[in-house]
Amino acid sequence: MARTGDRALTGKVCLLTGATGGIGAVTARRLAELGASLILVVRNADRGAALADALRPVAGGAAVEVLQADLSSLSEVRRLADEVKARHERLDVLVNNAGGLFGNRRESADGIEMTFALNHLGYFLLTTLLLDRLKASAPARIVNVASEAHRSVALDFDDLQAMRRYDRLTAYKRSKLANLLFTYELDRRIAGSGVTVNALHPGFVATGIGTAHGFMPDWLWRTISLAAVTPEEGAKTSVHLAASPEVAGRSGQYFIKCRQAASSAASYDQQAAERLWQVSETTVNAIASAAA
Repeated sequence: MARTGDRALTGKVCLLTGATGGIGAVTARRLAELGASLILVVRNADRGAALADALRPVAGGAAVEVLQADLSSLSEVRRLADEVKARHERLDVLVNNAGGLFGNRRESADGIEMTFALNHLGYFLLTTLLLDRLKASAPARIVNVASEAHRSVALDFDDLQAMRRYDRLTAYKRSKLANLLFTYELDRRIAGSGVTVNALHPGFVATGIGTAHGFMPDWLWRTISLAAVTPEEGAKTSVHLAASPEVAGRSGQYFIKCRQAASSAASYDQQAAERLWQVSETTVNAIASAAA
């Protein structure tokens, strides 16, 4: 990672989802150290408050704010976006970091398969709702945490929610592919706006994500995690894309270990990206209409 100035984000407002998890908590700390005013989006308010208390001594007087939301719920995402826009006139950096692994098929409050709801639609809806604020704050950055797990799959548009057959690993891999398709399509749609969007693989990180929702037994996850990198190492690329002058103006790219990398052939399928965008937009709008 290129060296970033000690307080390179002073005066910048950064929103980070999944802030209390392993990578998220380290990313939050580093952004605070860089001088950012932080909006930490958390599911657990107590953990969020504890994190904010720990960050304020290193924030150098910059604000550290906690907002609670379940990002698998589209109504919660809309409420969150409204709250952010009501409280903040600018938004310089959006880091979409929240995600999950689920051992069994389950549905969100909106009746959407949980992996697709949290890992993809949460990114899609929050980003599109905050896009005007990001454009008004340009130059601004969007950082999407994806994964090398996206390889060796393609989206099944006839069964995006795995209703016919659910395989936990395939569902996760497809959600990470969706992150990349979304990143590249968003880049095409916002070209020239002054807002950049990039995706990254943080590495296989030793956190509790693999056991939190029964994705695999504790003993197996502990064994696999012996080969994992630390959350500190895993957060480096997120911080690099959020703050480094080296990537200013670069957009529509995928990064591993702070270096640009090629993602899978399926992730560059523009027709699939456009179709995913249309399906996502139709889905979030239909659920909003039903709730009205």
